[in-house]
Amino acid sequence: MILTPEWPAPPQVRAAFTLRSGGVSQAPYDSLNLGTRVGDAAEAVAENRRRVRKQLSLPGEPTWLHQVHGTNVLDLPASAAADTPADGAVCTRSDAVCAVQVADCMPVLFADRAGTVVGAAHAGWRGLCAGILESTVHKMGAQTAHLLTWLGPAIGPDHFEVGDEVRAAFLAEDPGADAAFVANSRGRWQCDLYALARRRLARLGITAVYGGGWSTWADARRFFSFRRDGVCGRMAALIWIEADRA
Repeated sequence: MILTPEWPAPPQVRAAFTLRSGGVSQAPYDSLNLGTRVGDAAEAVAENRRRVRKQLSLPGEPTWLHQVHGTNVLDLPASAAADTPADGAVCTRSDAVCAVQVADCMPVLFADRAGTVVGAAHAGWRGLCAGILESTVHKMGAQTAHLLTWLGPAIGPDHFEVGDEVRAAFLAEDPGADAAFVANSRGRWQCDLYALARRRLARLGITAVYGGGWSTWADARRFFSFRRDGVCGRMAALIWIEADRA
């Protein structure tokens, strides 16, 4: 049901990534779908979210973002309406949970070494190129040298094929990003989201980067994948500060 990040976050920082099993949703959302915008039964999603809260002993309901592949980041607990578009969230309090939903896009979690601020970003190629990581780090307000970052499960480069326009968008700002694209026999490109994220983080001065190396497309037993299945559920990366350890 849960993948626990392996990174040297302080003890009061808790983080988790949900897998696709352990819920009640029926195919093609089987079974721990946490997304309400993919066509699954509302009561099934509600039960799945309840199970996650119980399993992780969360301090409250996570703030489920209306993700649009943009760069808006909420400072939790937010007073914004539930339909406010956002692809990132940060928090300094122990009564809120940052969460991003994914099914091939890359979830990126952040924490400062003192455990006083945490953040989560939804980084598909559009958001990554537009600057969602930079926006999240800026909203956290911490010195980048003091930040830890975890790259969660995303589609791997062997299965993430993109066109010239995607490669050109990244190279327009960073010519060195060319190393994250490999030409294939179809005249298109295999794109490495993890490599692109690491370049972006390095440019921000963040060198403590963990995780990466999964492929949601290649592991149907554990992960949902939109590119593989079309209609599917959503997993979530969550991060929060635990009150009794803060």
